This record gives sequence, C-alpha cells and structure tokens, in this order.
Amino acid sequence: MSAELVIDLLHEAAYGTLATHSTSAPGYPYATVVPYVTDAAHRPVLCLSALAEHTRNLLADPRASLSVLQPGAADVQTASRLTLLGEAERIEPDGGLRARYLRYAPNTEALLSLDFHFYRLNARRVRYIAGFGRMGWVEQAELDALPGLDAGVEADLLATLATQVPDGVCVLGLDACGIDLAVGGQRVRERFAERPLQPEAIAGAARDILARPR
Repeated sequence: MSAELVIDLLHEAAYGTLATHSTSAPGYPYATVVPYVTDAAHRPVLCLSALAEHTRNLLADPRASLSVLQPGAADVQTASRLTLLGEAERIEPDGGLRARYLRYAPNTEALLSLDFHFYRLNARRVRYIAGFGRMGWVEQAELDALPGLDAGVEADLLATLATQVPDGVCVLGLDACGIDLAVGGQRVRERFAERPLQPEAIAGAARDILARPR
C-alpha cells in the first residue's frame, strides 16, 4: 500500500471514529465519532471539548487510533478504509493552521470561545484496506517522507487560484498529492496525475483540475 492512498482518504473524509483508552471503564476501548482536518504534514487535527469523555481519556493516555471510511460507501467490504495508530498531543495552532482548519470546518469557529482545544494525532503506522483482500501497513517513515506544504505557501497558491475557481466550487486546501474542494456542500478530493509534486508544480496541476467541467 502506498502512503499517497492513505493521504487521499485522510483528506477525503471529514470525520472518523476515534478510539481511546477508557478511564471510567479501565481495560475497555472507548470509540466515538469526531471531525478532523489534516495539517500541512497530513496529520489529523481534532478540536475537542475539555468535558468530553475521549478528551479525558487522551489526557490520561495519549495512545489512540482513528478509523476512517471512504465517504459515501455503499458496501463497507469493498470500500477503502484505514485505521491510524498513534499518539495525541494538545497543540496551540498558529495562524496558518487555524485558517486551514476553519476553511475545512467553518462551524468550528463558534466552539473556540468555549472549552474546545486542538489535538494532533501523530501516526506510528496505518492499516489501509483498499477493498476485499487488498490491504497492508503503511509505516510512519513512509508518511513522513511525503513532502508537506507550508501554510504560507498554501495561502499564496490559494490566492493565485482564486480567480480561476468556478461557481459553486470552493478550494479548501492544497497539498503535494492533490486538491480538496467543496462542491455543492460536499467535500471532493481530486488527485494529481503525477505526485507527489513540488510546490512550484502544484498551481499548474490545480488549474488543470479546476478547468474540468463539473
């Protein structure tokens, strides 16, 4: 399995199932559905309430997993899905990460004046399943080897592309492997034909995708 496939699914989905170690029922996993947004290095970032059971669990034991299913899948057995294993850490996002998060999840802004804080999941390894009988592990080193896209560079690229975005489409984010769009309120992940790309090649690949009829 390739790291690029993991990145695609992490970007395509808007939420996943977070499993933590229960503090109220020791020895049992505690699973709950949470929204997330990937950062510049493709790591899932969660915005969690201090009152939530899963947040208390993470503070006691940062080890967690995040399970993600291909959006709109009709048959789970044939759909793409993954389970990410790693550790969560509380972070204070800089302006670039905060802006990126709010592009993907604008409703989060209202929560930031409450008891919500950001946590990043640092992957150790990912189990990726591409359908029945097609599966494999992707290790942290393979994920880390993929080039990231600095928030400032991404902001410049978004500004460059702004006049070329068709009506009804919103560009959520860019990375070395593809472009994330909102089309009719639904998230759409478009993969670059050749990838991963260096920053100077991303704008051209994104323009080609935006020019396609929808």
